Amino acid sequence: MITNDRSGGTSGPPGAHGDGRSGERRDAAGERRDEAGEQRDQAGERRDDAGERRDEAGEQRDHVGERRDQVAEVRDQAATERDVVGTRRDQVASRRDRAGDERDEAADRRDEAAVVRDQVGEQRDHAAEQRDRAAERSEASAGPSSRTDARDHAARARREAASDRRRAGLDRQAGAGERTRSESDRDTASADRGAGAGERSHAGSDRDIALSDRGAARADRGAGAGERTRAEHDRDTALADRGAGASERNQAESDRDTALADRGASARERESSSHDDLTGAYRRRAGFVEFEREMGRALRSGEPLVVAFVDVDGLKAVNDSEGHAAGDRMLQGVTDALRAKLRAHDLVIRYGGDEFVCVISGLDMPAATVRLGLVNAALAAAPGAGSVTVGLARLEPGDTAGALVARADTALYRSRQSRPSGDA
Repeated sequence: MITNDRSGGTSGPPGAHGDGRSGERRDAAGERRDEAGEQRDQAGERRDDAGERRDEAGEQRDHVGERRDQVAEVRDQAATERDVVGTRRDQVASRRDRAGDERDEAADRRDEAAVVRDQVGEQRDHAAEQRDRAAERSEASAGPSSRTDARDHAARARREAASDRRRAGLDRQAGAGERTRSESDRDTASADRGAGAGERSHAGSDRDIALSDRGAARADRGAGAGERTRAEHDRDTALADRGAGASERNQAESDRDTALADRGASARERESSSHDDLTGAYRRRAGFVEFEREMGRALRSGEPLVVAFVDVDGLKAVNDSEGHAAGDRMLQGVTDALRAKLRAHDLVIRYGGDEFVCVISGLDMPAATVRLGLVNAALAAAPGAGSVTVGLARLEPGDTAGALVARADTALYRSRQSRPSGDA
Protein backbone atom coordinates (compact mmCIF):
# COMPACT_ATOMS: atom_id res chain seq x y z
CA MET A 1 0.00 0.00 0.00
CA ILE A 2 1.18 3.53 -0.83
CA THR A 3 0.71 5.88 2.12
CA ASN A 4 0.82 9.66 2.54
CA ASP A 5 4.40 10.25 1.37
CA ARG A 6 5.08 12.57 -1.54
CA SER A 7 5.91 9.91 -4.16
CA GLY A 8 2.36 9.70 -5.53
CA GLY A 9 1.84 6.05 -6.61
CA THR A 10 2.26 5.44 -10.31
CA SER A 11 3.22 1.79 -10.52
CA GLY A 12 0.93 -1.24 -10.28
CA PRO A 13 1.35 -4.94 -9.46
CA PRO A 14 3.91 -6.74 -11.62
CA GLY A 15 2.48 -8.66 -14.57
CA ALA A 16 -0.79 -6.73 -14.79
CA HIS A 17 -0.22 -5.57 -18.36
CA GLY A 18 1.10 -8.96 -19.36
CA ASP A 19 -2.09 -10.67 -18.13
CA GLY A 20 -4.17 -8.19 -20.12
CA ARG A 21 -2.23 -8.97 -23.28
CA SER A 22 -2.67 -12.68 -22.60
CA GLY A 23 -6.46 -12.21 -22.54
CA GLU A 24 -6.30 -10.28 -25.80
CA ARG A 25 -4.23 -13.03 -27.38
CA ARG A 26 -6.76 -15.63 -26.27
CA ASP A 27 -9.58 -13.54 -27.71
CA ALA A 28 -7.71 -13.23 -30.99
CA ALA A 29 -7.11 -17.00 -30.99
CA GLY A 30 -10.82 -17.58 -30.30
CA GLU A 31 -11.79 -15.31 -33.19
CA ARG A 32 -9.37 -17.09 -35.48
CA ARG A 33 -10.84 -20.44 -34.48
CA ASP A 34 -14.35 -19.13 -35.11
CA GLU A 35 -13.29 -17.94 -38.54
CA ALA A 36 -11.70 -21.34 -39.22
CA GLY A 37 -14.91 -23.07 -38.10
CA GLU A 38 -17.02 -20.85 -40.37
CA GLN A 39 -14.66 -21.50 -43.28
CA ARG A 40 -14.90 -25.24 -42.68
CA ASP A 41 -18.69 -25.01 -42.54
CA GLN A 42 -18.68 -23.12 -45.82
CA ALA A 43 -16.34 -25.70 -47.32
CA GLY A 44 -18.66 -28.46 -46.06
CA GLU A 45 -21.67 -26.75 -47.60
CA ARG A 46 -19.81 -26.33 -50.89
CA ARG A 47 -18.86 -30.00 -50.82
CA ASP A 48 -22.47 -30.96 -50.08
CA ASP A 49 -23.61 -28.88 -53.03
CA ALA A 50 -20.98 -30.52 -55.23
CA GLY A 51 -22.07 -33.96 -53.97
CA GLU A 52 -25.71 -33.22 -54.77
CA ARG A 53 -24.77 -31.96 -58.23
CA ARG A 54 -22.71 -35.09 -58.80
CA ASP A 55 -25.60 -37.26 -57.65
CA GLU A 56 -27.90 -35.49 -60.08
CA ALA A 57 -25.35 -35.97 -62.85
CA GLY A 58 -25.07 -39.67 -61.96
CA GLU A 59 -28.85 -40.09 -62.04
CA GLN A 60 -29.05 -38.30 -65.38
CA ARG A 61 -26.34 -40.54 -66.76
CA ASP A 62 -28.22 -43.59 -65.47
CA HIS A 63 -31.37 -42.35 -67.23
CA VAL A 64 -29.38 -41.83 -70.44
CA GLY A 65 -27.92 -45.33 -70.09
CA GLU A 66 -31.36 -46.83 -69.57
CA ARG A 67 -32.73 -44.97 -72.60
CA ARG A 68 -29.77 -46.16 -74.65
CA ASP A 69 -30.40 -49.73 -73.50
CA GLN A 70 -34.04 -49.40 -74.52
CA VAL A 71 -33.02 -48.06 -77.94
CA ALA A 72 -30.51 -50.89 -78.26
CA GLU A 73 -33.20 -53.46 -77.46
CA VAL A 74 -35.53 -51.91 -80.05
CA ARG A 75 -32.71 -51.98 -82.60
CA ASP A 76 -31.91 -55.58 -81.74
CA GLN A 77 -35.54 -56.51 -82.26
CA ALA A 78 -35.56 -54.66 -85.58
CA ALA A 79 -32.33 -56.40 -86.59
CA THR A 80 -33.81 -59.78 -85.68
CA GLU A 81 -36.91 -59.01 -87.71
CA ARG A 82 -34.74 -57.92 -90.63
CA ASP A 83 -32.78 -61.15 -90.37
CA VAL A 84 -36.04 -63.10 -90.46
CA VAL A 85 -37.23 -61.11 -93.49
CA GLY A 86 -33.86 -61.58 -95.19
CA THR A 87 -33.96 -65.32 -94.54
CA ARG A 88 -37.49 -65.47 -95.96
CA ARG A 89 -36.43 -63.51 -99.01
CA ASP A 90 -33.49 -65.87 -99.48
CA GLN A 91 -35.86 -68.83 -99.26
CA VAL A 92 -38.22 -67.21 -101.77
CA ALA A 93 -35.27 -66.43 -104.05
CA SER A 94 -34.08 -70.04 -103.77
CA ARG A 95 -37.55 -71.29 -104.64
CA ARG A 96 -37.71 -68.88 -107.58
CA ASP A 97 -34.27 -70.03 -108.70
CA ARG A 98 -35.42 -73.60 -108.56
CA ALA A 99 -38.60 -72.68 -110.44
CA GLY A 100 -36.49 -70.83 -113.00
CA ASP A 101 -34.23 -73.85 -113.39
CA GLU A 102 -37.27 -76.07 -113.81
CA ARG A 103 -38.72 -73.67 -116.41
CA ASP A 104 -35.39 -73.56 -118.19
CA GLU A 105 -35.36 -77.35 -118.28
CA ALA A 106 -38.96 -77.37 -119.55
CA ALA A 107 -38.03 -74.77 -122.16
CA ASP A 108 -35.05 -76.86 -123.23
CA ARG A 109 -37.30 -79.87 -123.51
CA ARG A 110 -39.81 -77.85 -125.54
CA ASP A 111 -37.02 -76.57 -127.72
CA GLU A 112 -35.90 -80.12 -128.29
CA ALA A 113 -39.51 -81.13 -129.04
CA ALA A 114 -39.83 -78.17 -131.40
CA VAL A 115 -36.65 -79.20 -133.21
CA VAL A 116 -38.02 -82.71 -133.49
CA ARG A 117 -41.34 -81.31 -134.72
CA ASP A 118 -39.54 -79.08 -137.21
CA GLN A 119 -37.62 -82.05 -138.43
CA VAL A 120 -40.84 -84.05 -138.64
CA GLY A 121 -42.53 -81.11 -140.39
CA GLU A 122 -39.68 -80.81 -142.84
CA GLN A 123 -39.83 -84.53 -143.45
CA ARG A 124 -43.59 -84.25 -143.96
CA ASP A 125 -43.11 -81.29 -146.31
CA HIS A 126 -40.52 -83.22 -148.18
CA ALA A 127 -42.85 -86.21 -148.25
CA ALA A 128 -45.69 -83.90 -149.35
CA GLU A 129 -43.56 -82.45 -152.14
CA GLN A 130 -42.63 -85.95 -153.23
CA ARG A 131 -46.27 -86.90 -153.13
CA ASP A 132 -47.15 -83.79 -155.13
CA ARG A 133 -44.59 -84.65 -157.73
CA ALA A 134 -45.67 -88.27 -157.65
CA ALA A 135 -49.28 -87.16 -158.04
CA GLU A 136 -48.35 -84.90 -160.93
CA ARG A 137 -46.54 -87.74 -162.61
CA SER A 138 -49.41 -90.07 -161.88
CA GLU A 139 -51.88 -87.56 -163.36
CA ALA A 140 -49.84 -87.23 -166.41
CA SER A 141 -49.56 -90.94 -167.03
CA ALA A 142 -52.74 -92.27 -165.46
CA GLY A 143 -56.27 -92.26 -166.59
CA PRO A 144 -58.93 -89.95 -165.30
CA SER A 145 -59.96 -92.08 -162.34
CA SER A 146 -56.38 -92.73 -161.26
CA ARG A 147 -55.57 -89.01 -161.40
CA THR A 148 -58.36 -88.24 -158.92
CA ASP A 149 -57.01 -90.71 -156.35
CA ALA A 150 -53.47 -89.40 -156.77
CA ARG A 151 -54.61 -85.82 -156.24
CA ASP A 152 -56.54 -86.78 -153.08
CA HIS A 153 -53.57 -88.64 -151.72
CA ALA A 154 -51.28 -85.61 -152.41
CA ALA A 155 -53.72 -83.20 -150.78
CA ARG A 156 -53.84 -85.28 -147.63
CA ALA A 157 -50.06 -85.40 -147.53
CA ARG A 158 -49.90 -81.58 -147.90
CA ARG A 159 -52.46 -81.07 -145.12
CA GLU A 160 -50.54 -83.38 -142.83
CA ALA A 161 -47.33 -81.48 -143.61
CA ALA A 162 -49.02 -78.11 -142.89
CA SER A 163 -50.39 -79.47 -139.63
CA ASP A 164 -46.93 -80.63 -138.63
CA ARG A 165 -45.48 -77.22 -139.50
CA ARG A 166 -48.14 -75.45 -137.35
CA ARG A 167 -47.46 -77.76 -134.41
CA ALA A 168 -43.71 -77.12 -134.74
CA GLY A 169 -44.37 -73.32 -134.70
CA LEU A 170 -46.51 -73.63 -131.62
CA ASP A 171 -43.84 -75.68 -129.88
CA ARG A 172 -41.23 -73.07 -130.76
CA GLN A 173 -43.51 -70.28 -129.37
CA ALA A 174 -44.10 -72.28 -126.16
CA GLY A 175 -40.36 -72.79 -125.73
CA ALA A 176 -39.73 -69.04 -126.20
CA GLY A 177 -42.41 -68.25 -123.57
CA GLU A 178 -40.89 -70.71 -121.15
CA ARG A 179 -37.47 -69.11 -121.68
CA THR A 180 -38.98 -65.62 -121.07
CA ARG A 181 -40.68 -66.74 -117.82
CA SER A 182 -37.51 -68.49 -116.72
CA GLU A 183 -35.52 -65.29 -117.31
CA SER A 184 -38.13 -63.30 -115.33
CA ASP A 185 -37.94 -65.83 -112.50
CA ARG A 186 -34.16 -65.54 -112.49
CA ASP A 187 -34.41 -61.72 -112.36
CA THR A 188 -36.92 -61.94 -109.46
CA ALA A 189 -34.68 -64.41 -107.63
CA SER A 190 -31.68 -62.07 -108.08
CA ALA A 191 -33.73 -59.12 -106.76
CA ASP A 192 -34.81 -61.23 -103.76
CA ARG A 193 -31.21 -62.17 -103.08
CA GLY A 194 -30.19 -58.48 -103.25
CA ALA A 195 -33.03 -57.49 -100.91
CA GLY A 196 -32.03 -60.27 -98.51
CA ALA A 197 -28.39 -59.10 -98.57
CA GLY A 198 -29.55 -55.51 -97.89
CA GLU A 199 -31.71 -56.65 -94.99
CA ARG A 200 -28.76 -58.58 -93.57
CA SER A 201 -26.51 -55.53 -93.97
CA HIS A 202 -29.08 -53.35 -92.14
CA ALA A 203 -29.37 -56.00 -89.46
CA GLY A 204 -25.57 -56.04 -88.99
CA SER A 205 -25.49 -52.23 -88.82
CA ASP A 206 -28.28 -52.26 -86.25
CA ARG A 207 -26.40 -54.83 -84.19
CA ASP A 208 -23.23 -52.71 -84.33
CA ILE A 209 -25.18 -49.61 -83.23
CA ALA A 210 -26.86 -51.61 -80.47
CA LEU A 211 -23.46 -52.90 -79.31
CA SER A 212 -22.09 -49.34 -79.27
CA ASP A 213 -25.14 -48.12 -77.36
CA ARG A 214 -24.71 -50.87 -74.79
CA GLY A 215 -21.05 -49.93 -74.36
CA ALA A 216 -21.99 -46.26 -73.95
CA ALA A 217 -24.68 -47.24 -71.43
CA ARG A 218 -22.18 -49.29 -69.43
CA ALA A 219 -19.72 -46.38 -69.51
CA ASP A 220 -22.47 -44.02 -68.34
CA ARG A 221 -23.38 -46.37 -65.50
CA GLY A 222 -19.73 -46.59 -64.49
CA ALA A 223 -19.41 -42.79 -64.60
CA GLY A 224 -22.59 -42.44 -62.52
CA ALA A 225 -21.26 -44.92 -59.95
CA GLY A 226 -17.98 -42.99 -59.79
CA GLU A 227 -19.86 -39.72 -59.32
CA ARG A 228 -21.92 -41.26 -56.51
CA THR A 229 -18.76 -42.55 -54.83
CA ARG A 230 -17.16 -39.10 -55.03
CA ALA A 231 -20.36 -37.49 -53.76
CA GLU A 232 -20.44 -39.89 -50.80
CA HIS A 233 -16.80 -39.09 -50.07
CA ASP A 234 -17.58 -35.37 -50.27
CA ARG A 235 -20.48 -35.83 -47.83
CA ASP A 236 -18.23 -37.71 -45.42
CA THR A 237 -15.62 -34.97 -45.71
CA ALA A 238 -18.28 -32.30 -45.17
CA LEU A 239 -19.56 -34.17 -42.11
CA ALA A 240 -16.02 -34.39 -40.73
CA ASP A 241 -15.53 -30.69 -41.47
CA ARG A 242 -18.75 -29.84 -39.65
CA GLY A 243 -17.62 -31.91 -36.68
CA ALA A 244 -14.26 -30.18 -36.71
CA GLY A 245 -16.03 -26.80 -37.03
CA ALA A 246 -18.27 -27.61 -34.06
CA SER A 247 -15.22 -28.70 -32.05
CA GLU A 248 -13.44 -25.50 -33.06
CA ARG A 249 -16.47 -23.45 -32.02
CA ASN A 250 -16.60 -25.19 -28.65
CA GLN A 251 -12.91 -24.53 -28.21
CA ALA A 252 -13.41 -20.93 -29.33
CA GLU A 253 -16.27 -20.54 -26.83
CA SER A 254 -14.02 -21.95 -24.12
CA ASP A 255 -11.27 -19.57 -25.25
CA ARG A 256 -13.70 -16.65 -25.12
CA ASP A 257 -14.76 -17.59 -21.61
CA THR A 258 -11.11 -17.80 -20.63
CA ALA A 259 -10.40 -14.51 -22.39
CA LEU A 260 -13.38 -12.90 -20.64
CA ALA A 261 -12.07 -14.12 -17.31
CA ASP A 262 -8.60 -12.89 -18.29
CA ARG A 263 -10.01 -9.50 -19.27
CA GLY A 264 -11.91 -9.28 -15.99
CA ALA A 265 -8.77 -10.14 -14.04
CA SER A 266 -6.76 -7.79 -16.23
CA ALA A 267 -9.32 -5.02 -15.73
CA ARG A 268 -9.22 -5.54 -11.99
CA GLU A 269 -5.45 -5.55 -12.06
CA ARG A 270 -5.39 -2.47 -14.27
CA GLU A 271 -7.88 -0.82 -11.90
CA SER A 272 -5.62 -1.73 -9.02
CA SER A 273 -2.51 -0.58 -10.87
CA SER A 274 -4.09 2.67 -12.12
CA HIS A 275 -5.72 3.69 -8.80
CA ASP A 276 -4.11 4.56 -5.52
CA ASP A 277 -4.67 1.88 -2.89
CA LEU A 278 -5.19 4.34 -0.07
CA THR A 279 -7.49 6.94 -1.60
CA GLY A 280 -8.92 5.20 -4.67
CA ALA A 281 -7.90 8.20 -6.81
CA TYR A 282 -6.02 7.71 -10.11
CA ARG A 283 -2.29 7.24 -9.82
CA ARG A 284 -0.34 9.94 -11.61
CA ARG A 285 0.67 7.99 -14.75
CA ALA A 286 -2.74 6.41 -15.39
CA GLY A 287 -4.56 9.59 -14.42
CA PHE A 288 -2.54 11.73 -16.84
CA VAL A 289 -3.44 9.38 -19.71
CA GLU A 290 -7.13 10.13 -19.00
CA PHE A 291 -6.25 13.79 -18.41
CA GLU A 292 -4.78 14.12 -21.92
CA ARG A 293 -7.83 12.43 -23.43
CA GLU A 294 -10.12 14.95 -21.72
CA MET A 295 -7.94 17.79 -23.01
CA GLY A 296 -8.21 16.44 -26.58
CA ARG A 297 -12.00 16.18 -26.33
CA ALA A 298 -12.30 19.70 -24.91
CA LEU A 299 -10.09 21.20 -27.64
CA ARG A 300 -12.08 19.41 -30.37
CA SER A 301 -15.48 20.37 -28.96
CA GLY A 302 -14.55 23.87 -27.79
CA GLU A 303 -15.96 23.18 -24.31
CA PRO A 304 -14.17 24.68 -21.30
CA LEU A 305 -11.89 22.58 -19.10
CA VAL A 306 -10.49 23.62 -15.71
CA VAL A 307 -7.66 21.96 -13.76
CA ALA A 308 -7.58 22.23 -9.98
CA PHE A 309 -4.33 21.69 -8.10
CA VAL A 310 -5.39 20.64 -4.58
CA ASP A 311 -3.07 20.58 -1.57
CA VAL A 312 -4.15 19.02 1.76
CA ASP A 313 -3.55 21.52 4.56
CA GLY A 314 -1.60 20.42 7.65
CA LEU A 315 -1.01 16.76 6.63
CA LYS A 316 2.58 16.79 7.87
CA ALA A 317 1.53 18.17 11.26
CA VAL A 318 -1.12 15.43 11.64
CA ASN A 319 1.46 12.76 10.69
CA ASP A 320 3.93 14.15 13.19
CA SER A 321 1.43 14.60 16.03
CA GLU A 322 -1.05 11.78 15.51
CA GLY A 323 0.79 9.31 13.32
CA HIS A 324 0.48 8.23 9.71
CA ALA A 325 -2.79 6.36 10.26
CA ALA A 326 -4.46 9.66 11.18
CA GLY A 327 -2.84 11.25 8.14
CA ASP A 328 -4.19 8.42 5.98
CA ARG A 329 -7.70 8.99 7.31
CA MET A 330 -7.35 12.70 6.47
CA LEU A 331 -6.36 11.87 2.87
CA GLN A 332 -9.28 9.48 2.54
CA GLY A 333 -11.63 12.14 3.86
CA VAL A 334 -10.34 14.67 1.30
CA THR A 335 -10.77 12.14 -1.53
CA ASP A 336 -14.31 11.32 -0.42
CA ALA A 337 -15.18 15.02 -0.33
CA LEU A 338 -13.72 15.61 -3.82
CA ARG A 339 -15.72 12.70 -5.22
CA ALA A 340 -18.89 13.82 -3.48
CA LYS A 341 -18.81 17.45 -4.64
CA LEU A 342 -17.33 16.95 -8.13
CA ARG A 343 -19.18 15.07 -10.85
CA ALA A 344 -18.79 11.38 -11.48
CA HIS A 345 -16.86 11.88 -14.73
CA ASP A 346 -14.46 14.47 -13.29
CA LEU A 347 -10.96 13.07 -12.76
CA VAL A 348 -9.33 12.93 -9.32
CA ILE A 349 -5.60 12.16 -9.58
CA ARG A 350 -3.24 11.72 -6.63
CA TYR A 351 -0.30 13.81 -7.77
CA GLY A 352 1.92 13.51 -4.68
CA GLY A 353 1.77 12.56 -1.01
CA ASP A 354 -0.65 15.38 -0.09
CA GLU A 355 -1.44 16.78 -3.56
CA PHE A 356 -4.28 16.02 -5.96
CA VAL A 357 -5.03 17.19 -9.50
CA CYS A 358 -8.70 17.42 -10.46
CA VAL A 359 -9.77 17.71 -14.13
CA ILE A 360 -13.18 19.36 -14.45
CA SER A 361 -14.59 19.36 -18.01
CA GLY A 362 -17.52 21.41 -19.29
CA LEU A 363 -17.36 24.05 -16.49
CA ASP A 364 -15.82 27.50 -16.58
CA MET A 365 -13.65 28.97 -13.84
CA PRO A 366 -16.47 30.45 -11.68
CA ALA A 367 -18.46 27.19 -11.72
CA ALA A 368 -15.35 25.17 -10.90
CA THR A 369 -14.54 27.57 -8.05
CA VAL A 370 -18.01 26.98 -6.58
CA ARG A 371 -17.50 23.19 -6.81
CA LEU A 372 -14.16 23.32 -5.00
CA GLY A 373 -15.65 25.65 -2.35
CA LEU A 374 -18.25 22.97 -1.62
CA VAL A 375 -15.39 20.52 -1.02
CA ASN A 376 -13.92 22.72 1.73
CA ALA A 377 -17.38 23.20 3.23
CA ALA A 378 -17.87 19.43 3.38
CA LEU A 379 -14.44 18.98 4.97
CA ALA A 380 -15.22 21.64 7.57
CA ALA A 381 -18.42 19.83 8.51
CA ALA A 382 -16.66 16.49 8.99
CA PRO A 383 -14.64 16.14 12.22
CA GLY A 384 -10.91 15.66 11.66
CA ALA A 385 -11.16 15.87 7.84
CA GLY A 386 -9.03 19.02 7.55
CA SER A 387 -9.11 21.44 4.63
CA VAL A 388 -7.53 21.99 1.22
CA THR A 389 -5.92 24.85 -0.69
CA VAL A 390 -6.83 25.01 -4.37
CA GLY A 391 -5.32 26.62 -7.45
CA LEU A 392 -7.27 26.72 -10.73
CA ALA A 393 -6.16 27.04 -14.36
CA ARG A 394 -8.26 27.10 -17.54
CA LEU A 395 -7.26 25.13 -20.67
CA GLU A 396 -6.00 27.31 -23.50
CA PRO A 397 -5.12 26.31 -27.09
CA GLY A 398 -1.57 24.99 -27.27
CA ASP A 399 -1.53 23.88 -23.61
CA THR A 400 0.03 20.63 -22.49
CA ALA A 401 -1.02 18.72 -19.40
CA GLY A 402 2.23 19.67 -17.69
CA ALA A 403 1.84 23.38 -18.52
CA LEU A 404 -1.76 23.40 -17.32
CA VAL A 405 -0.85 21.71 -14.02
CA ALA A 406 2.05 24.12 -13.57
CA ARG A 407 -0.27 27.12 -13.97
CA ALA A 408 -2.73 25.59 -11.47
CA ASP A 409 0.17 24.97 -9.03
CA THR A 410 1.24 28.60 -9.42
CA ALA A 411 -2.33 29.72 -8.74
CA LEU A 412 -2.33 27.53 -5.60
CA TYR A 413 0.95 29.11 -4.47
CA ARG A 414 -0.51 32.62 -4.98
CA SER A 415 -3.66 31.60 -3.12
CA ARG A 416 -1.60 30.30 -0.20
CA GLN A 417 0.49 33.45 -0.15
CA SER A 418 -2.57 35.65 -0.09
CA ARG A 419 -4.05 33.87 2.94
CA PRO A 420 -3.55 35.35 6.40
CA SER A 421 -0.56 33.97 8.32
CA GLY A 422 -1.41 30.83 10.35
CA ASP A 423 -4.29 29.63 8.13
CA ALA A 424 -2.16 27.07 6.29
